[in-house]
Amino acid sequence: MIDGLIGGKLHGKPMERTSKSGNAYVTCIVRVATEADPLFVSVIAFDKATCAALLALDAGDSVALSGTLTPKVYVPNSGGEARPALDMVAQAVLTAYHVTRKRKAVAESAA
Repeated sequence: MIDGLIGGKLHGKPMERTSKSGNAYVTCIVRVATEADPLFVSVIAFDKATCAALLALDAGDSVALSGTLTPKVYVPNSGGEARPALDMVAQAVLTAYHVTRKRKAVAESAA
């Protein structure tokens, strides 16, 4: 596994799910722009704060995520060309909504 930071746009709305043991988690897909074709990152989050932040977002919203990355290869069922993909277990999330709140908190503490 690789410790990583990704930034991109949500490809669809994040979905809340429940494990067999009754624990809640959130899954989503983030489309990351690269020099070549876009890279799709499958994200899963277990931390309550991270889950809540993801669930507050909609498809197309920009997001930055920190967590552990696992490289994968995606091969379409139609027999097309294999493409790189990533799986991420997200531990922290940052959105444009967080930036405004953090700037305000820093400005208030400096005053």
